[in-house]
Amino acid sequence: MNASSLKDTVKRILAIEREQKRRYDNDALGRYNKDKVHVKQMEFHKCCRRNRWVFGGNRTGKTECGAAETVWLARGIHPYKTNKPTDGWVVSLSRRVQRDVAQKKILRYLNPDWIADIVMESGKAQNPSGGVIDYIAVKNVFGSISTIGFKTCESGRDKFAGASLDYVWFDEEPPEDVYDECAMRVVDRKGLIFGTMTPLLGLTFVYKRIYLNCNDDPEVWHIFMEWADNPYLDADEVNRVSAAMTDAERDVRRYGRFVDAKGAVYTEFDERVHVVAPFDIPRDWQDRLSIDPGLNNPLSCHWYAVDYDGNVYVTAEHFEAGRSAEWHCRAILNKCAALGWRTDCKGRVEALIDSAANQHTLNADKSVAELFCDNGILVDTRVDKDLFSGINRVKQYLMTDGKPRLFVFDTCVNLIRELKAYRWGDGDRPVKTDDHCLDELRYYLMSKPLPPKKETVKSEITLDKERLIRRIKNR
Repeated sequence: MNASSLKDTVKRILAIEREQKRRYDNDALGRYNKDKVHVKQMEFHKCCRRNRWVFGGNRTGKTECGAAETVWLARGIHPYKTNKPTDGWVVSLSRRVQRDVAQKKILRYLNPDWIADIVMESGKAQNPSGGVIDYIAVKNVFGSISTIGFKTCESGRDKFAGASLDYVWFDEEPPEDVYDECAMRVVDRKGLIFGTMTPLLGLTFVYKRIYLNCNDDPEVWHIFMEWADNPYLDADEVNRVSAAMTDAERDVRRYGRFVDAKGAVYTEFDERVHVVAPFDIPRDWQDRLSIDPGLNNPLSCHWYAVDYDGNVYVTAEHFEAGRSAEWHCRAILNKCAALGWRTDCKGRVEALIDSAANQHTLNADKSVAELFCDNGILVDTRVDKDLFSGINRVKQYLMTDGKPRLFVFDTCVNLIRELKAYRWGDGDRPVKTDDHCLDELRYYLMSKPLPPKKETVKSEITLDKERLIRRIKNR
């Protein structure tokens, strides 16, 4: 090979290497969750709910999954969604945060070959990362254009009116009025809301409407991410930084938890551990019901079961306000029939109930307890109502020596919400609100439920011996 040919070969090799580097640099989305899989990110992407939120500490990977989700939707290549051309917004707290965080992540995952146009609010389109983007026109795989618009909360609610969208991504927690306005933008297209945030503001509307899901919206879903979930973080560094933090800092900055000055009562409660999918309960596990009565206030009733090891399962829920005792009895007995719950020979069920049920209602000849008994629910008002002993008993069942002994079926949404929301007030007493389920949970656990005895199948030899012994005794 002469010198000229060698020089041309070297040039071709260098050109190939430059093209390979260009393709690699522009293929961040193709490498996303390939070399190392972030399990929590993939749970978020796979979830089919229309209102999904990631609560995570700093550096947990929450913003990465929001940006990847946005680019997948814009390109029409989402691996777990029905794809189409889309119009969406990325909502940041301020223009500076938009430029430095969400916009930067979007541009990283958006191959330049996919960009049809960039319209800037400030700065130059030739250097979009150095300015503030208004919107990006993205070539989708359907041969048309999708748009990714950028909005900031500092511009106020009025700037979010009018549009019809397929999705909105909130990068960090927005003001409630901005959230409400954006929720209206996706209504006509049945679009998506998703958020990625560290809950630095405490118990805000996101805590109530998303984490607690106080409105029982079936489309609301959330997941927590912490440092240990991010496969790209060094474990030794995680432990070092975590050890230098206060408990409150660690809860927010590492785990992405909602905290306030007074704190949760049941810190042991963990949805991933204590909330389980329903399964068929063996008949001999079935125990009593427990009821916290209410007329104008909600009446809470749960069905409790105990396995052979003494673990307690909360298997069903009745929660309703503004109904008569007779109405509640019918509803409870109907659910018992649907569950195949055990009854006595007269079709009655046993239940614990607050001793306040012994009191007579206004203009009534009978107490609430008497009305329940008359309507087929044999209530026992001899419950232990000591608050602190009851709280400690619940804590013991939530976690004893690192092992949970209390499990709640995921259909018991009100009990789950109350376990998450129950907080200490002034002094040493919890705030007396939204605790109807927790009251009757305490009544039940304070009754010291016992595991059922296993029924043993006796052999024919054993039965024959027992018959022989009875004959001998009867002589």
